[in-house]
Amino acid sequence: MKALALLSGGLDSILAVKVAQEAGIEVEGMHLLIPFIQAEKNQKSAQAAKSAAQQLGIKLHLVECDAAYLELIKNPTYGYGKRMNPCLDCRIYQFQKAGELMSQIGASFLITGEVFNQRPNSQRRDAMDITVRDAHLKGLILRPLSAKLLTPTIPEEKGWIDREKLLDIKGRSRNRQFALAQKYQITDFPAPTGGCLVTYQEYSQKLADLLEHKGELSFRNVELLKHGRHLRLDPETKIIIGKNEKENLQLEALANDSEYLLKATTLAGPITLYQGDYHQKLLELAGEITAGYAKGHETSPTTLVTLMKKGTVIQEFQVRPLAKEESRRYFIVASF
Repeated sequence: MKALALLSGGLDSILAVKVAQEAGIEVEGMHLLIPFIQAEKNQKSAQAAKSAAQQLGIKLHLVECDAAYLELIKNPTYGYGKRMNPCLDCRIYQFQKAGELMSQIGASFLITGEVFNQRPNSQRRDAMDITVRDAHLKGLILRPLSAKLLTPTIPEEKGWIDREKLLDIKGRSRNRQFALAQKYQITDFPAPTGGCLVTYQEYSQKLADLLEHKGELSFRNVELLKHGRHLRLDPETKIIIGKNEKENLQLEALANDSEYLLKATTLAGPITLYQGDYHQKLLELAGEITAGYAKGHETSPTTLVTLMKKGTVIQEFQVRPLAKEESRRYFIVASF
């Protein structure tokens, strides 16, 4: 029999595959690339999954989220967690994508490294039942690490896998997992980490502001929310100020044809992305805030600011640098 395994690259997912392999199951892996994770962490996560697949000797499929994922962020069936994290809906989506891949590769069931009662939002018994039902995979999701504590699945009932070879791990303690890792001589696995930005207050505030002001929840805007200081000048106008050279380059690269870029002409400092209609007073305010973050603005009563669009200089104008403390009232997130 062949199974598809959700492979994060963490220890639990590695062990789940190993237990299934020990029971004679052929396994392929799937790793979902989540847009609400910083690019560096997504790369590390994908690399961890690749490393795990290599250790396990299995084929790995990297799968990207589609527009349906963004819709569930906007309107989650089961609501949000503490921030704007629709953990249960996200898990269902992941299982649905896995179901599609199972059909493509000829896998008969799905394996996950979930541990009963390890996570409060998605690994309670009722939450597990909901994800199975809504992903239309009833009886086809096997959780090898906790299977003996859960209702037998179709693979167990039909004898595709021996239930006696499965485990009964539960809770947050990882002692049994570490013992299994030692048994299987598994040494290369990352420590458990967070990283989903919608669980963080700052990112959630910026995301909520975008939706409140009827902004488009696109993959590009999801990426923009990861960078810079976000300020709202009025209900239709927002600016994003780069925090360093790397973010300046990212904002320049992400700017579209309808947006403007501002920078202090004679001082080193940030690039500011302006989202909104051309409005001279608001552009000047954006210029004042930009100049207030430029190096050496304290000794410049006025500063020349360059306004660009699509790489072309539109105009230059003089502004009075606005002190950071004065710009604070425009911040979507209360920080500098």
